[in-house]
Amino acid sequence: MSDDMVIFTRCFDLMVWLVPKLQRFPTAYRTTLSQRMGDALLDYQEALHDANAHPRQRLTYLQSADAHLSKLRFYLRLIHRMEWINNGQYEHVSRMVEENGRLLGGWIKQTRAKGRG
Repeated sequence: MSDDMVIFTRCFDLMVWLVPKLQRFPTAYRTTLSQRMGDALLDYQEALHDANAHPRQRLTYLQSADAHLSKLRFYLRLIHRMEWINNGQYEHVSRMVEENGRLLGGWIKQTRAKGRG
C-alpha cells in the first residue's frame, strides 16, 4: 500500500499548484469554470481518501477518482486553449496530472487483482 500513498502527495502537489491559478481566471468565469475545476480537483482528492478509508468499496471510489481526473484534464485543455495558462504551465500541470493518472491506474489494477471493490 506504500505506493498508493504517493498518490496523496502528488494530488496535494497538484492542488497547491492549481488552486492559485483558479483565482486568476477572468472574473466572468470564476463562478463557473473556476468553480467546476476546483470541484473536480477536490472531488478527485476526496475519492482517493474514500478509497483508502473504505477498502470494501475501494474500486468504486477509485473509478470515481478516475472520472474526476478526466474532467480535470478536459478543463485544463480548455483553459490552455483560452490562453489562461501558457504553454509551459500547461506542460507542467499535464505532467502532474499524468503522474496522478499513472498512480491511480496502478492502484485500480492492484485493487482488481486483489478482488476488492
